[in-house]
Amino acid sequence: MKLATQSPQQQLLGLYEKSPLKKAKFAAIEELLPDTSGMVCLDIGADNGVLSYLLRQRGGEWHSADLDEDVVAVIKNMVGDQVHQFDGGPTEFPDDYFDLIVIIDFLEHIEDDSGFIEELSRIMKPGGVLIVNVPHYKGRSPIRRLRLAVGLTDDKHGHVRPGYTMDSLAGTLLPNFIVEKRQTYSRFFVELFDVAVSWYLDRAKHGDSSRKGNVVTAHDMSTHRKQFKLYSLIYPLVWCLGQADRLLFFTSGYSLVVRARASAEATS
Repeated sequence: MKLATQSPQQQLLGLYEKSPLKKAKFAAIEELLPDTSGMVCLDIGADNGVLSYLLRQRGGEWHSADLDEDVVAVIKNMVGDQVHQFDGGPTEFPDDYFDLIVIIDFLEHIEDDSGFIEELSRIMKPGGVLIVNVPHYKGRSPIRRLRLAVGLTDDKHGHVRPGYTMDSLAGTLLPNFIVEKRQTYSRFFVELFDVAVSWYLDRAKHGDSSRKGNVVTAHDMSTHRKQFKLYSLIYPLVWCLGQADRLLFFTSGYSLVVRARASAEATS
């Protein structure tokens, strides 16, 4: 990663290429996406804007949104226009506006998640597709115990709940959306590495996180240039951890993604 000669957009895309978790996240979401050509689409909560950028490469008209004002600014720097700030309440869009909405790590930040889903149902066209990515709550799993032990609490991440089970997420989406497909990803080794990175970022930023947790920006990469160069050097080890996760195919992952469709009951 030659940070000094790269644009902020190139820096963040380069970091994405070296992130097993973010690549697994986009792959899981992409697997559930329809052809977006000609669609009007919305992504909500896509971290530092890299996933918003990648989604826009698939075609269609895209809007993006997030919770925190500073994060919204970061996404704008990444993708340009049509970026909005959502607070989990009413939005500015008219009824029946979007063909597709993708929620990425956002729902767990919203107190009234069912009310927010109701609002998304309002702005979704009849028969529209909703894709939702959330933390998969697995109780007192080893990874969750480790996160809590090193101070990575739900509050630190800006979460109002630790995640969702498959049943609780499907229940939150009802009666507005019916789940068609669901899967988990990101097992023990990838999550273990994410704990290490999150723990480091928390200390590097002196605990100064946003309502969306620690979001890595191009400014962070420039400020901590030596650390990111070191990360590039150890990336082969990180890659091996990602491959080791495949050996745990018999376990469920720590992230859950579902595809749902607007129900006839909600659109009638």
